Amino acid sequence: MAKPKKPQRPKAETPKGFRDYFGTEVTQRGEMLKAIADVYHRYGFDALESSAVEKVEALGKFLPDVDRPNEGVFAWQEDSENDKPGDWLALRYDMTAPLARVYAQHRNELPNPYRRYAMGPVWRNEKPGPGRFRQFYQCDADTVGSASMAADAEICAMLSDTLESVGIPRGDYVVRVNNRKVLNGVMEVAGVLDPKDPEKFADERGIVLRAIDKLDRLGPDGVRALLGKGRKDDSGDYTDGAGLEDAQADIVMGFMQAKRDTGAETVARLMELVQGSATGIKGVEELQTISDLLAAGGYGPDRIEIDPSVVRGLGYYTGPVYEAELTFEILDEKGRKRNFGSVAGGGRYDDLAGTFINKKLPGVGISIGFSRLFDVIRQSRPELLNIGPKSPTHVLVYTEDKELREVAQQTAQQLRQNGNNVEVFDTVKKWDKHFKYADKKGIPYIWYVTGTDSHEVKRTNENEKLPADPQTWNRDA
Repeated sequence: MAKPKKPQRPKAETPKGFRDYFGTEVTQRGEMLKAIADVYHRYGFDALESSAVEKVEALGKFLPDVDRPNEGVFAWQEDSENDKPGDWLALRYDMTAPLARVYAQHRNELPNPYRRYAMGPVWRNEKPGPGRFRQFYQCDADTVGSASMAADAEICAMLSDTLESVGIPRGDYVVRVNNRKVLNGVMEVAGVLDPKDPEKFADERGIVLRAIDKLDRLGPDGVRALLGKGRKDDSGDYTDGAGLEDAQADIVMGFMQAKRDTGAETVARLMELVQGSATGIKGVEELQTISDLLAAGGYGPDRIEIDPSVVRGLGYYTGPVYEAELTFEILDEKGRKRNFGSVAGGGRYDDLAGTFINKKLPGVGISIGFSRLFDVIRQSRPELLNIGPKSPTHVLVYTEDKELREVAQQTAQQLRQNGNNVEVFDTVKKWDKHFKYADKKGIPYIWYVTGTDSHEVKRTNENEKLPADPQTWNRDA
């Protein structure tokens, strides 16, 4: 009689697409996360920790365009209850869908605008590959309820500060800014977008968008071929093009090659390209405002630049879009030199919580691919992982005069450079709105900008004590 087989022990291995972290690496990750959180605090963003599990219906609009409700996510259905089918639940796919649900659910208790950051793992049920995992960390920051371009400029400045806080020096990164409205204006001028019938030419626009996104890989000639009849690659495979006439393709190529030496020159060129499109002109004006506010805060093209080639998320975002790219070279898995590329991106969206409430809520935000950023620093720049702590937040900068907005931005930046965590209340409303806002968020001090060289500091709460040495935080004290 044969002996019964012993049950096989499970193989001790990490599931595909997942990984483990040990000792120093865990500590270094924690230090880097803290450094990022310190910058977010410096700009007045509050932490939000939401559930890792959401209902699939709440994630739907953020998932890939697929038929099955759980495609792309790790999902399961709860047991039925009293003949009622159980809910479909899923691990969060990103940090944006949970924010939409949280804000819709708790909006009456939250300040407006609501500035939150969230850090943690997200899960995607996709095929893993080199450098592509099913679980990874994201560090998001969003402002909900503000239509001001100052919120966009601030997000870009904060992204720049965040990269420098983890040790990426200037010259080794760039934050690039574009605007969906500008591209829509170009499409309109080129005759592939009809504002009265947005669905018309949808297939052609899709091909154009994908072609623009391949500029770095295919070069101008390859993109031009895709704008026209199509392109055959080195393997002989043929990709159908958008079928644009030469004049139409010229307009799109002009947009992609509109970047000039300065932001002002780039904006001027874009304005030439979108003449005849109200949407395009509006988009260029928004880029100009962002550029002016960033310049007022000391953020020049060595850190942040206007770049029409950025098409990140253009199917999702409705206004400005941004992308942070590391510009230094690394070695790939085969030992070849290449640029590392993007580590963060974001933009403006018009309707965050439309799935839940019948109210338009403008928002603007960024998402830093923390796992990707940490890995490249650990592998290529390990000396940068010695990250120190920063100080807490306590000042709200405000002005009632629209003409002093840039002065307010300059003041906030100088206070931040002195080690303070500062938030700018850009919306000019009734005098007590900013005071209630600061009190609701627990910000102890309000810095009133009353003139180019004058200001007044007030306590939000009379029980708060002034710092022992105001000269350590007063601008030009």
